[in-house]
Amino acid sequence: MVEQKFNLFSFSGKMKIMHLSWGAFFITFLVWFNAAPLMSLIAASFNLSHDQIKTLLILNVALTTPARIIVGMLTDRFGPRKVYSLLLAICSIPCFLFALASSFEQLAFARFLLGFIGAGFVIGIRMISEWFPAKELGLAQGLYAGWGNFGSAAAAFSLPVIALVFGEENGWRYAIGLTGLLSLAFAFIYYTNVSDSPKNSTYFKAANFGALEVTSKLDLCLLLIMKLPIYASLALLTWKLSPSGVAMLTSGAANLVYLLLCIVMFIDSLHSIKLNRSVFTKTFADHERYDFKQVAVLNVLYFSTFGSELAVVSMLPLFFAQTFDLGIAQAGLLASSYAFMNLMSRPAGGWLSDRFGRKSILFILTSGLAISYFAVAQIDNNWSITSAILMVMLCSFFVQSGEGAVFAVVPLIKRRLTGQIAGMTGAYGNAGAVFFLTIYSITTVEIFFYVIAASAVFSFIALFFMTEPKGYISETNKNGEVTLIKVS
Repeated sequence: MVEQKFNLFSFSGKMKIMHLSWGAFFITFLVWFNAAPLMSLIAASFNLSHDQIKTLLILNVALTTPARIIVGMLTDRFGPRKVYSLLLAICSIPCFLFALASSFEQLAFARFLLGFIGAGFVIGIRMISEWFPAKELGLAQGLYAGWGNFGSAAAAFSLPVIALVFGEENGWRYAIGLTGLLSLAFAFIYYTNVSDSPKNSTYFKAANFGALEVTSKLDLCLLLIMKLPIYASLALLTWKLSPSGVAMLTSGAANLVYLLLCIVMFIDSLHSIKLNRSVFTKTFADHERYDFKQVAVLNVLYFSTFGSELAVVSMLPLFFAQTFDLGIAQAGLLASSYAFMNLMSRPAGGWLSDRFGRKSILFILTSGLAISYFAVAQIDNNWSITSAILMVMLCSFFVQSGEGAVFAVVPLIKRRLTGQIAGMTGAYGNAGAVFFLTIYSITTVEIFFYVIAASAVFSFIALFFMTEPKGYISETNKNGEVTLIKVS
């Protein structure tokens, strides 16, 4: 059988899957970030305070961290076709609820639920890995993520215009409602036009549901350790909602959430141990093994790359406005140069990984990440606006290319666990954003950038423990037959 060429202008076979998948991801980000560009109109409609606005922004990301892990498990179990379609359909409901809200409490509840749609990214990672060979996987994953990520930028420049077209005080409701309709419609389009894997290929499902499989006692210990930062990020979000932050939660309610997080973490850890108890009694065959250390390194890398991207996108307009004495609109336009790089940089990171080696490219991009963030920390009003923008764009290149390079490796570790690995790595990106934004809220901008640079240095060191994916990975079907999947 002749392998289909990689042709961006084709809409058949694997290229159809890629275009529909980045389209689904684009819509999830369009819906996820549909309130931010309309916040001034929403605030005017409900007479919201500054703290209430901050609360809505925090709630928008609160559920995404655990959602990425849950959705990753569901994807490996039931397949990306069903899970992506259901996610798009179900998340249209809180989108409609937000558009129809009549109180701040209703806005807050709907916004909290909408954080779940931010997990859509994970599903496409598994779908793309099923359809593209290893030699094209980095580029394909980069295009999927980079183009899909542009949904947030599309929301920023299109939804205010749509709101103005409908006019009056309810224009924002129609704009947000339309994104919900688009999500619901695309759920049916995706379900009827894709399949989980190519014809005559096997979709390998995870053996366990509810916990990531590991194949050694050491890996089980490392898995339990790697869960801690995720729960810590949820505790930080709770702290932001407590009286120490925006005061949406009382001290008693915040303490109750802390207690619940501890209980859930304990149960989660016990569940992981229970489902992986075979590591204490069984010696795994070579074709069953994988090295969880690989996952841990990728988690750390994504903490620095995507975590810093989300954090910097949130603060950059204000940083430009204060540093160069600009209006908010002008500062926002200039700051968008950081996010705009996603269209090219993330695919570039994946393409470079395909061509020149995944580990070596990650070394180069991570070192560039550390150096460029250190340089961004030096920006002050003595810089020209042009030089500041160029420096920020250079930094953005390393950030987003690094993200592309990370997810050029994720699908090459263990095929049947790709959704869960992508979910955990994605969750680390959100955890990084929470951590960096917390640093930003309690210290200076310079220290904020220095901390990100330091995390990149730590990621660079962690890379020495990663093994370059080479040769083949193996999977076993339900009949016990072993399939070799080429990864280099």
